[in-house]
Amino acid sequence: MAESVTDEVPLPEDLDPDSEVLNDAISQPVPESEEGTPTILADTPAGEGTPEDGVVNPDPSSTAASLAVICRARLVAAQRAGIDEPVYCAGWDNTPLAAQARAAVTAWPTPEWCDDAGTNGGWYVNRFRACGIFSGIMNVLDVRTGATTGTMNYLVRAYAYSGRDVKNWAYQVELMQVSATGTAVGLSASGNATCAGKCNVTDSKFPLQAMSTSKDAVGQFFLETSINTAIKGQKGEGQAKAEWVFTKTGIRTNVVGLSTPPVRCDTAMPGTSKPGCIMPYIPELVYNKAGEYPELAQHIEDAQNVKNLPGKHGTTRYLTRLTDKKKIEDNRNVACPKSLPRPSLLSCDEYPMASTWQGGSTGNYSRRFIDEKQNSGGGRALANFYLYNRIIEADRFLVWIK
Repeated sequence: MAESVTDEVPLPEDLDPDSEVLNDAISQPVPESEEGTPTILADTPAGEGTPEDGVVNPDPSSTAASLAVICRARLVAAQRAGIDEPVYCAGWDNTPLAAQARAAVTAWPTPEWCDDAGTNGGWYVNRFRACGIFSGIMNVLDVRTGATTGTMNYLVRAYAYSGRDVKNWAYQVELMQVSATGTAVGLSASGNATCAGKCNVTDSKFPLQAMSTSKDAVGQFFLETSINTAIKGQKGEGQAKAEWVFTKTGIRTNVVGLSTPPVRCDTAMPGTSKPGCIMPYIPELVYNKAGEYPELAQHIEDAQNVKNLPGKHGTTRYLTRLTDKKKIEDNRNVACPKSLPRPSLLSCDEYPMASTWQGGSTGNYSRRFIDEKQNSGGGRALANFYLYNRIIEADRFLVWIK
């Protein structure tokens, strides 16, 4: 595993959930390379429990049909009312336009992997960031004939980020015009943000901005969890939604919206009173057989492959964190009891770890005597992994042996 965040992080079994010994450690910077490989949200399992009220599927394709219905209804209503002005109709498109994406000068910089992913209509997430590029379309319809008199193709680059030691997060949308024809030339865009579930919008900036191929319309929003961060053990999901309309000569389109993946904020991290917020991403603890803990890594690989124990990279048989000190001790007493003789300079290593619900008390475990320094160092790496990824009670993770 990469260099630890800090060597002072207590082992999971030594942490009192109500203590604040990690208040400083949780705020230390960690290299971006430690964030984990982004995963398409569609491949990330949903969280446990019932979603908060108002939290919806963030995939924009789920709203494409309803937007089409709204557009058709607006056209019919205009025809019946005898209105002679054109109807502006905005929606989502499946045309892959990723090659047209460009950086917006005034926007927050987005991760490189966001553009690399292309416009497949999906969110990509790691533990603290979510990003995606989506194809949009806006048609101008003649009220009398229903014919399209102009079309604008555009991209939406959406980016959200949170932090493991703060109670708020941010969301940005960039509307990037790719092409415009006919009466769709010369549009402007503006919008705002809302928040569903356990959150509130604290700042919303999406003023009216002209659309062109050289200038993007940008909306930037800040959200804050509405859980009671003064109480330990709280958690809840919030979901930001950006909404915008296009206008020209006073005529407006229907409203188009794009929701972020749900963001979970909590005050349930053992060892710290600081709240933090994470994205729906399953992190992976990495041990390298050519690294600092080769004996530990080999044991885990054998436990996963030979004994078919859970937690292996590339599977959905997750490990889940256990924070109850008594239950952790029970796991250890089964897998590596103190009565078990230890050879000189060796210590008892158990897998799955005692700080998981899959530990020794389940009766399905592996133990091996390995170098005691490697075992101790590997335990510190696990503690740092929990800390950096803000892994709380029942959070899922995997262990990747390289």
